[in-house]
Amino acid sequence: MTSEGALRRVSTRDPARDDAAGDIATQMRALGRRARKAARLIALAPEAQRNAALAAMAAALREHAAPILAANALDLAEARAAGQTAAFIDRLLLDPARLSDMADAVASVAGLPDPLGRVLASWTQPNGLRFERVATPLGVIAVIFESRPNVTADAGALCLKSGNAAILRAGSDSFRSASEIALALREGLEAAGLPGDAIQLVPTRDRAAVGEMLQGLDGCVDVVVPRGGKSLVARVQSDARVPVFAHLDGNCHVYVHAQADLAMARKIVLNAKLRRTGVCGSAETLLVDRACAATHLSPLVSALLDAGCAVRGDTDTQATDPRITAATEDDWATEYLDRIIAVKVVSGLDGAIDHIERYGSHHTDAIVTADEAAAKRFLAEVDSAIVLHNASTQFADGGEFGFGAEIGIATGRMHARGPVGVEQLCSFKYRVHGSGQIRP
Repeated sequence: MTSEGALRRVSTRDPARDDAAGDIATQMRALGRRARKAARLIALAPEAQRNAALAAMAAALREHAAPILAANALDLAEARAAGQTAAFIDRLLLDPARLSDMADAVASVAGLPDPLGRVLASWTQPNGLRFERVATPLGVIAVIFESRPNVTADAGALCLKSGNAAILRAGSDSFRSASEIALALREGLEAAGLPGDAIQLVPTRDRAAVGEMLQGLDGCVDVVVPRGGKSLVARVQSDARVPVFAHLDGNCHVYVHAQADLAMARKIVLNAKLRRTGVCGSAETLLVDRACAATHLSPLVSALLDAGCAVRGDTDTQATDPRITAATEDDWATEYLDRIIAVKVVSGLDGAIDHIERYGSHHTDAIVTADEAAAKRFLAEVDSAIVLHNASTQFADGGEFGFGAEIGIATGRMHARGPVGVEQLCSFKYRVHGSGQIRP
């Protein structure tokens, strides 16, 4: 189909008719069987073929720019009509620059080392048996996401590189955009001689499809990755009958220690909060050490307010500026994803660590300090997937870690933690080499 034809198709699509005919459960199980079949082929595909497919997928995204952006315009119009926040619109928005970045990210995944077949460990037993632990794909990965259409491309690319098939379920807000992106990805797969069913977007907005995915599609789904708000993650964790890579909310903190350089702290705080407020690595709470509050609190708060960020503060913080509103107990545990931040004065490193442990979501937290001992203790004692010293929380991104992209930031403690890239999408098996040994 030409770009013009695709554009016409998207422009006339009726959301009320997105659901394919027939029973949702039957459709989803058939989709799962196709994914399982494709996963076996992808797992055996040589690295060169998988990389060629990634290059073709990136090229297809660029070639399909017109229909993708037209679909996104319709999604954006619907979101604005529904009164969605500016932060939500920013998460949903695609423009030529972001689409180009998306294609570049897919292409960059091809340059990552092949995660498959890596010998993770090897040893020989006294009886002469030689053991190898070798990286293998997980199989079929179901990714359930909401308003970020770029997840379609990131997840598809990472699953392909790691030898997995992907079943992607976009939120209703990004359904049109994700559908067009998925079409481009499938075109790239097929151009490289791989099955398009290795990347499938659930072709319905019906929430019953999510329930079917969480049940495992008759054993076809190996792991579920939720990308979205608390309600989505809570449902997945409650209802899933397959393993879950939990991506909880990003209630991220920046702690300005007593030995923090004020200029550095100001730069980091503004970036951590305001670079992009709608990403999970955006700072939601600023903690300022009481020992430096007299010199640091007012300048930091004023910089945030002057930049258009609302501040909700404790009593000490409110005293610095009449524009500050009083923070409630709920504010300390809130992921705003907006131009709002909670600010609190804490009593030293112990106070900061205690606050983060009580209210944080174990996602990403940072300390700003010139005191290496304090930094070492913060990095050791704050139990989050990502902890930073003298750097913005907005580095909570797989691309910034050198992973090419990410499926999500896993905040659990099993198997994968932090940015989930190609290595985290692998399991392993044991290869055992003998010379006729039998067990006595």
